[in-house]
Amino acid sequence: MLPHQLELLAPARDADIGIEAVNHGADAVYIGGPSFGARTSADNSVADIARLARHAHRYNSRIFVTMNTILRDDELEPARKLAWQLYDAGVDALIVQDMGLLEIDLPPIQLHASTQTDIRTPEKARFLQDAGLSQIVLARELTLQQIAAIDAALGPKDAPGRAILEFFVHGALCVAYSGQCYISHAHTGRSANRGDCSQACRLPYEVKDSQGRIVAHDKHVLSMKDNNQSDNLREIIDAGVRSFKIEGRYKDMAYVKNITAHYRVLLDEILEERPELARASSGECTFHFQPDPNQNFNREFTDYFVQGRKEDIGAFDTPKNPGRPIGFVTTTGPNFVELQTDDKDTVIHNGDGLCYLDLQKELVGLQINRAEAVNKKGLWRVFPKDPMEGFKDLRKGVQINRNRDMDWVRGLEKKSAERRIGAWLALDETADGLTLTITDEDGHSGTATLPGALQDAKDPSQAEAKLRENLSRLGDTLFQPLDVALNLNGPRFVPASQLNALRRDAVERLEAARAAAWHRLPRAKPVEPPVNYPEDTLTYLANVFNHKARDFYAKHGVKVIAAAYESHEEEGEVSLMITKHCVRFSLSLCPKQAKGVTGVQGTVKAEPMQLINGKEKLTLRFDCKPCEMHVVGKIKRSVMNAAPASPVTFYRTRPATPA
Repeated sequence: MLPHQLELLAPARDADIGIEAVNHGADAVYIGGPSFGARTSADNSVADIARLARHAHRYNSRIFVTMNTILRDDELEPARKLAWQLYDAGVDALIVQDMGLLEIDLPPIQLHASTQTDIRTPEKARFLQDAGLSQIVLARELTLQQIAAIDAALGPKDAPGRAILEFFVHGALCVAYSGQCYISHAHTGRSANRGDCSQACRLPYEVKDSQGRIVAHDKHVLSMKDNNQSDNLREIIDAGVRSFKIEGRYKDMAYVKNITAHYRVLLDEILEERPELARASSGECTFHFQPDPNQNFNREFTDYFVQGRKEDIGAFDTPKNPGRPIGFVTTTGPNFVELQTDDKDTVIHNGDGLCYLDLQKELVGLQINRAEAVNKKGLWRVFPKDPMEGFKDLRKGVQINRNRDMDWVRGLEKKSAERRIGAWLALDETADGLTLTITDEDGHSGTATLPGALQDAKDPSQAEAKLRENLSRLGDTLFQPLDVALNLNGPRFVPASQLNALRRDAVERLEAARAAAWHRLPRAKPVEPPVNYPEDTLTYLANVFNHKARDFYAKHGVKVIAAAYESHEEEGEVSLMITKHCVRFSLSLCPKQAKGVTGVQGTVKAEPMQLINGKEKLTLRFDCKPCEMHVVGKIKRSVMNAAPASPVTFYRTRPATPA
């Protein structure tokens, strides 16, 4: 990928979704392999990934495979074998978290730094670039200014080995810095860094202050709204980002189609404005629907910290999809609800998903079996799937939202996009007959010949038009005609069957030329001698879980290395989650917010708070200098007593200096 190219990077739960991501405009797709990916339920066979890679490479799109869990020592050899299988399958890059992988015999495949590597500083970004990582995904919590500082630290954009900056622009947000969340392992033994997060951040909590007073009850105070950077793309580009990542390896086909198309449209608009930038792959997309992020599951949207800290980043009432308002209840019956829509043209469909908030602000679902229009002024009678007595607080005046539009869903179940590569066709008359050359937008050509004497056209006035029309019929091929040039000695007649065969042969040879021109992304070479890591001491937060990872950091100047949290060496209270999100700030209890407020200044202190969910209790501690929150707790005895996932012990103190 060149420094002036913009890459739209889409997720895929499986190969079929990945193929549709490519068809809807993805320049690259990331997908899990059969193991070692940080989403346990999104595994795919090597054969399926090879099928996806073949399709993607036809458009010069790339396939990245996630191998981004931390690995035990006994998993390094299976991981090495898998890396070679993926390389042979045509995969373009591996996304990694565990630095131990850099110390084993990997194929010459490009390596990208996973979000789990927690890249927040210029120093760490530069280190990973110098260690041989070609693309690095930045922490989602960064501001534009912080992104720009990291970009500057990487050096000139066209320098050899210069890493590409990747940034999440859409999807669900983990409240913790990626790779810095251990609540799941502490409470359940399931490790987020090994792909098995229990999502404690989506649970409701009671929040108590240092005096035991309840300041929030049954609120999802660790649950974030969904990321949406649609309005910030130009500024993100100016800050140095070149790869725009959509979250969602658990998402369904409709989500990937819709969100990929949405950002394809936005990025193409920017490319039209800025000719110094280019797409990272080939072809243009035509969509048979209007992309709309609001149609998919979302917890409402936030642009998070890109433009600085904001108060409304949390989805505290519910981690579910609240949908969009469509009207209000006018009356309820024994098995129906009558709704007045806000727009009389709104249509409610059989199977739609409606919802509303009860008096406790809990989201209640209202799935519709049948919908009937009462009049033409927007009044509808809907018959829910479930009995009416189960709908708490459903009464006249309640606002109704729609969070699933079945008409929309059915539309995306059909073919919803076409992606075509522009091509120029030239038909030349030669001494031996006809030659057709098709040249695509990337400069590849395919040529076919039709030997034999040519016939003069009986109707010269229509001859050229018919030839152009026939040659332009590229049908279900990858290509769309940009122009057809006829270089003939006069009006000619060519039977349609012969012209079709000539066109098919030229297209096949053009596709073969494109396939032959495919090349692997170059593997970056680490700087020699090895550069020092920005710190010489690593705690459990570095996620070092095998001896090869330890060797990597030791080689890069680290003196003290603690084992990963999953090694069960941290028995006491530690930070189980580190977040840029601050519960105090969100509840308007931040000392900085109170600064200068008459009668309040000095009375609000960043004292610890407590989160309570059933028997689970966690402490919130606030580090105001970097403006961060630590969720503190300890590993459960039942988890600690279980055999650690990997019995490793590294040096936790500095090695003795030789006498």
